[in-house]
Amino acid sequence: MTPSFRPSHPGALMFDLIIRNGTIVDGTGEPRKVGDIAITAGRITQVGGSVEGDATQVIDATGLIVTPGFVDHHTHYDGQATWDELLEPSSMHGVTTIVAGNCGVGFAPARPSEHRQLIELMEAVEDIPGSALTEGLTWDWETFPEYLDALDRRVWSIDVAAMIAHSALRVYVMGDRGARNEASTDADIATMGQLVAEAVEAGALGFSTSRTLGHTTRDGVPVPGTFASEDELFGIAAAMSTASKTGLFEIAELGAAGEDAEGMLKELDWMRRVSLEFGTKITYLLLQFASTPDQWREMLSRTNAARAEGADLTAQVANRPFGMLIGFPSYHAFQKRPTYVALAQQGLHGAALAAELRKPEVKTAILSETDTADSGTHFDGLAPIIQAMLGQLFPLNDDCDYEPTADMSIEALARTAGVDPFDYLYDMMCEKDAGNLMMLPFFNYVDGNHDALYEMMQHPATVIGLGDGGAHCAMICDASMPTYMLSHWVRDRSRGPRIELEAAIRMQTKDGADLFGLSDRGTLEVGKRADLNIIDLETVGIEPPYSIADLPAGGSRLLQDAHGYVATIVAGEVTRRDGVDTGARPGRLVRGRR
Repeated sequence: MTPSFRPSHPGALMFDLIIRNGTIVDGTGEPRKVGDIAITAGRITQVGGSVEGDATQVIDATGLIVTPGFVDHHTHYDGQATWDELLEPSSMHGVTTIVAGNCGVGFAPARPSEHRQLIELMEAVEDIPGSALTEGLTWDWETFPEYLDALDRRVWSIDVAAMIAHSALRVYVMGDRGARNEASTDADIATMGQLVAEAVEAGALGFSTSRTLGHTTRDGVPVPGTFASEDELFGIAAAMSTASKTGLFEIAELGAAGEDAEGMLKELDWMRRVSLEFGTKITYLLLQFASTPDQWREMLSRTNAARAEGADLTAQVANRPFGMLIGFPSYHAFQKRPTYVALAQQGLHGAALAAELRKPEVKTAILSETDTADSGTHFDGLAPIIQAMLGQLFPLNDDCDYEPTADMSIEALARTAGVDPFDYLYDMMCEKDAGNLMMLPFFNYVDGNHDALYEMMQHPATVIGLGDGGAHCAMICDASMPTYMLSHWVRDRSRGPRIELEAAIRMQTKDGADLFGLSDRGTLEVGKRADLNIIDLETVGIEPPYSIADLPAGGSRLLQDAHGYVATIVAGEVTRRDGVDTGARPGRLVRGRR
């Protein structure tokens, strides 16, 4: 469907923008309705019915859905927000507000002597190229309030909010003791609490910490704060609650990566007690693990029980398998083979790399070699893991099927073709000029379908999250999950129940906004911020992921384009039209819960 974008005829203008005759899905979960929406000065002034009057711009949305802008509250744009106005890939997928500072990693507070350490930490935990961070970060701050001031001097295509991260805070207060995860003193805790209170008063939405053993430095050392005592955690929560009764505590808890099932349950207990004692909102990460496939149900059952006591706990869940993309632009089964490493060190990529890889003698050498070379990455140990999981490695193909059946795995396809699975994998990875990527679901796919995900998303104690926009640059591109929600869960799923459109939109708008206290957005209501999407539900979808070297210092990342977004509107301005950036930059820093 092709809507019309037109300037108004000359005369008296009552509004800045009118969207006419769209199917309004307002984010509350209420049934859709056909009508108009009027916008003035960045706010919604009428929803539904027929708007009388004219506007500077009128969009005919006949046959299209009109939704609130999506709120992505689990991102890692802490560094990227200081140099990039677009904040892709999130802004490509209907997101109009992001929250950074998750999982206990960030860049404030920080003294100059700590910059390198925090960059290396972010690179190790979130797979963001250190060279890109080194060149791109402006470091025009030391304290967290100064970091917010630095962001406040910038403009983007979407809005940005942030939390203060435990790792940076602990290093700033405790120095090497904090980095080494030594026990904090009463004085340390008091200082950390004071700085968190100052951050929240300045506009931080809350505090984040990581306690999962899956988050380590390049040397394999758990990140600062991993083993923080209850005294430290409770002390920070107490200080935050004194500064603001609405500050949120975000946690990548022990066991979040499947490493300690019993520890995960114990984590939930102290979260419950923190919330009850200080009235703190707490959100934690929840996935399905092969080792304990029903653990997530027990976590949600206990979360419900804690809620019944008055605790405010919410689990963040994903809407598709959680793992990584495998291929030559990412990490792969051959990354430690000497012949491949020698090619990679030449800086070859794209067609030039594919031409070399397709040479029979090169292919023969790589397939016959053992893993004896150093790939030069923090994730060097992934190669043998990938090699052992070819039965769970799936081509994405052009349809980007994240719910494939077992007969679609590399192992099964190779068996059908009568060839060695590594030979088959190698050839598939060479496709698309050595840019072809495949899905390896570590989590959320134990049963080979999305039934567990469906149950997680429908649970009253969960919100959709875990997109990790801006992070895992060579590993995933889950920032495309908002689009996948519409194309797969609302429209295309065939292997189980779908999600109603109204519920899917609520999950990606109001639910996240409410969790983080952003009450001025997330629904299409009079007086709310005019952040909207106009979407062709019949065609909306995601494209295959690809690698692009567009970060500072030539750093690479994975992107995944979308189609079917007719317009994205932020504060009343059209920022993307038919998926293309318009150059409008109405996005600003969001200070504090609204």
